[in-house]
Amino acid sequence: MNGAPDPDHTPWSYLSAQLLHHLLFAVRGQQFLRSQAGLGGRRWPVFGVPGHSVALTVDDGPDPQWTPRVLDLLGRHRITATFFLIGARVREHPDLARRIRAEGHRLGNHSMWHPQPFAALSPARVRAEIVETQRTVEEVTGVVPRLFRAPGGNWSPKVLRATGDLGLLPVDWTVNPSDWRSPGTDRITRRLSRSRAGHVLLCHDGGGDRSQTVAALATVLPRLLDRGLRFVVPGGDGD
Repeated sequence: MNGAPDPDHTPWSYLSAQLLHHLLFAVRGQQFLRSQAGLGGRRWPVFGVPGHSVALTVDDGPDPQWTPRVLDLLGRHRITATFFLIGARVREHPDLARRIRAEGHRLGNHSMWHPQPFAALSPARVRAEIVETQRTVEEVTGVVPRLFRAPGGNWSPKVLRATGDLGLLPVDWTVNPSDWRSPGTDRITRRLSRSRAGHVLLCHDGGGDRSQTVAALATVLPRLLDRGLRFVVPGGDGD
């Protein structure tokens, strides 16, 4: 879901965004290895959570096939997650967005159309993507998101500035099983099982066949609970 073309999406802005995208791989690797991943702020993304906790984040929904299965699994284990929602999909599936909220999960903003590379968009388009999603989620669920994740984790000073100016906390991740590629249930399971206290886990419930993600989570979630880890939301427990 890439949305309409951006008129200020120049070749140079595209190349700059792609370079930053690859540099962030190194940043996430460094955060993964730290004893405590960064808790972030308005001008730098959250990469971790405090205490003997982890945060499960779920991107690209809501999806009528996979979101209910993820929610059923979370309910079975009494786990709270953060769902970074695409505004256009909230419009398509409002009942699912309301169910996510009703079951106690945090709602996050993941842009209106998921355009990529996000950092190559004009400042006006970046702001519009965020603002329209805020409005959509609030109209559907009654909740104003407080968290934002850039599509593809494609941050830049421009994106972070817009996020902060709109009063949102930018959230990244430390554990990425690349489940959106459908690399196999075993690979997703192995990667997520490496999570430890302080990590933010990335998974997806939209954008394709997420059967491997659901199967992996069915194994990983009780495994992490058995290790005594608590599941929290990034940035605290409020809406």
